[in-house]
Amino acid sequence: MTGVKKSDKRLKKEDYWRKLWALTDEYKKALLVDVDNVSSLQLNNIRHKLRPLGAKMLMGKNTLMKSSLAHKMAAPQEGDADYDERKDSWKKCDELDAIVKLLKGNTGIIFTNGDPSEVKKVLDEQSREAPAKVGAIAPIEVWIRAGSTGLDPKQTSFFQQLNIQTKIVKTQAALLDKLKIRPFSYKMAVKKVYEDGQTFNPEILDISSEDILKGFQKSITNLASISLASGYVTKPAIPHIILNSFKNLAAVTFDSDYTFKQAEKMKEAAKNAVIAAPAGASAAPAKAAAKVEEKPKEEEPADVDMGGLFGDDY
Repeated sequence: MTGVKKSDKRLKKEDYWRKLWALTDEYKKALLVDVDNVSSLQLNNIRHKLRPLGAKMLMGKNTLMKSSLAHKMAAPQEGDADYDERKDSWKKCDELDAIVKLLKGNTGIIFTNGDPSEVKKVLDEQSREAPAKVGAIAPIEVWIRAGSTGLDPKQTSFFQQLNIQTKIVKTQAALLDKLKIRPFSYKMAVKKVYEDGQTFNPEILDISSEDILKGFQKSITNLASISLASGYVTKPAIPHIILNSFKNLAAVTFDSDYTFKQAEKMKEAAKNAVIAAPAGASAAPAKAAAKVEEKPKEEEPADVDMGGLFGDDY
């Protein structure tokens, strides 16, 4: 309403809304991240590392983000406080509802127009170790190796009171702290990836171009193998079919008078290979063949009078 002075809280809210609107207009991709247990130092380091990538991070309460995006998606109506401001510039953007549905818990948004996997690399690099906490379950297995602990004899009470359980209790947490074992590691984890109204699981960011190429090549190889085995011709099998046909034709020319230009080259190459072979190598088979005993010739059977066994003598 005109003439009504807005409170500082209201002005900050509107500034935040405009900032989020501008980011959703400028960027087509976003990573929704979990910021639980992420320190302010980590956040500052991540912001610094994201700048060269052209990515921007926005944090805030879920309710504030949701209300901002919901207002952006809603068509301006007469009577709205910002109706005159939005009526000419508003565009339909229902795809942002995919982000609204994912805003749960302590969630931040990182906007980018580049490769989201590069952003994920930055987040994975900014990980910090943390000591065990009472009542918390470690994200990794914790092993206390045999050997000197470096503790004085007065500390044996910790071991005597220790119960091995899946949940860290007070005594165990204190013991791990004394042993300088930090089983916890906190970083900004990607929850979902958003792109042009579609959301994806973060596992796709670990798939490289080489992985995709290898998978494609494996599929083509399998398809060609099935085609050759079944006789059903497919495009991937055609080069193999042509090559096999050429081999068969070339083989025929070695045992017949039929020949063709490409086969002549193969024959010439084979002839040169035989000539270039060492004399000892060619003599060895001949020498071995000389040792092979000739089989005695079988004598032709003598004529035997069968005495008209078959009734053919009269």
